[in-house]
Amino acid sequence: MAQVSEDREETVVAPEPAQDAKKPSRAGRNLPAAIGVGLLLGAAIIASLFTVKYLFIAIIAAAIAVGTVELAGALKRAAGIQVAMVPVLAGGQAMIWLAWPFGLRGALIAFVLTVLACLVWRLPGGAEGYLRDVTATIFAAGYLPLFGAFAAMLVPPADGPGRVLVFMIGVVASDTGGYAAGVLRGKHPMAPSISPKKTWEGFAGSVIAGIVAGALTLTLLVDGHVWQGVLYGIAIVLVATLGDLVESLIKRDLGIKDMGNLLPGHGGIMDRLDSLLPSAVVSWLLLSAFVPV
Repeated sequence: MAQVSEDREETVVAPEPAQDAKKPSRAGRNLPAAIGVGLLLGAAIIASLFTVKYLFIAIIAAAIAVGTVELAGALKRAAGIQVAMVPVLAGGQAMIWLAWPFGLRGALIAFVLTVLACLVWRLPGGAEGYLRDVTATIFAAGYLPLFGAFAAMLVPPADGPGRVLVFMIGVVASDTGGYAAGVLRGKHPMAPSISPKKTWEGFAGSVIAGIVAGALTLTLLVDGHVWQGVLYGIAIVLVATLGDLVESLIKRDLGIKDMGNLLPGHGGIMDRLDSLLPSAVVSWLLLSAFVPV
């Protein structure tokens, strides 16, 4: 297309859009890479559960550590917020590993001690930004390792592998059902100012998939009842969706697309933990109530 400059009376040719420019896929991610990474992660989790089940706790601990580093890096780059990395990383590992032998009490005691350590750690930095940095640090300690400790607490019972699979399958079903329904039928945005690609049709797909997964896994893996599985599935869908929206809001606030780029097709570890972390809390609470140890 040609445009004529009125000052120089010369013709300037505007470049045409590249014909081979790749349009973003409707899926919004590199689907083959995402599936491949998802299968590898799933295989590692299943292998750990059915060999030495406590290896799953090591996987949780490693994922939480990487996610903490990603979150701290994003906060520093985007907002200049300094997370107290040493006490958060050390305290985070304590929360997860103490949840194994001591349960909820061990995790909460480790969290409280971590908060105290973070308050002291930031003191030499002075008053400027103290409240901002400490608040972000305590948020990181609660959002990642404390929530992750609830996933670790699913492992110790005799049916621990089954409990972990109920938890993982429920979240994966919610994510996959919502993703498929959103891509194929999504028309009505659920929260356009937070996550424009999330639709009510996708949410309906999550609910259906979550209910089916919950009903099957609770009855087949942990001796629960169908009605418990239905309630469990609905609860996991609600909290997984909430977790996804919360992280989307955090990323919008920081002005970033992904927390990291470690996992092809997924972003960073934190971008995969968004729905898992709050779901771990709800899974432990509901499974403890429905199928007491």
